[in-house]
Amino acid sequence: MKNKQYRFGVIAQRANVLEPGKELFTRIRGHWNESYFPKVQPITAELACGRGEYSVALAARFPERNYVGVDVKGDRIWKGSTMAVEQELTNIGFLRTNILAIESFFAPHEVDEIWLTFPDPRPRKRDIKRRLTSPRFLEMYKRILRPGGLFRLKTDNTGLFAYTLEVLAERKDVVGLRSTTDVYQSELREECYDIRTRYEEMFAAKGETIKYLRFQFSS
Repeated sequence: MKNKQYRFGVIAQRANVLEPGKELFTRIRGHWNESYFPKVQPITAELACGRGEYSVALAARFPERNYVGVDVKGDRIWKGSTMAVEQELTNIGFLRTNILAIESFFAPHEVDEIWLTFPDPRPRKRDIKRRLTSPRFLEMYKRILRPGGLFRLKTDNTGLFAYTLEVLAERKDVVGLRSTTDVYQSELREECYDIRTRYEEMFAAKGETIKYLRFQFSS
């Protein structure tokens, strides 16, 4: 508990974390490139970013883009925030909120690309609506993505991956869908830039293959 409280105290003072109580938190929607980032650049949002390792690695590799890691848990965000500070990255920030509220923080078409990396699979049937690739969440993503913007999913969970493909197959607005059940043995590997988080390494060590898909919404 003390460790969590320490981390909460740190991110409360950090400029690279937006959370309740901070001035920009309630008025950032539609103004990320005007009010937060030092350069106007395409925005990538990593949803349910956890410790933020993926976002930080992407921000370091692609300084010509801006990144926002989104997660509800401040003690997790602390890690990514700290890594970004240590690497002096100014093209990344973290937003502490529930994904259900994502449209309160991004205006229509404000996001260029979405990554969803290793989300909670919510395996119980009663939790289907809470899966981050369920229809209600996909509708949110479609509204905040720019036309032609990419949605990318990376997961170790076979059930969630199969469920997501089923949901996408039922839609008439999905184009350019490509997928693989083993990204490191696929020609799609280069799209993930060989960035591996701590959790991904843990899953791989248990023999899980890493699944990946990406697509765009048609207008």
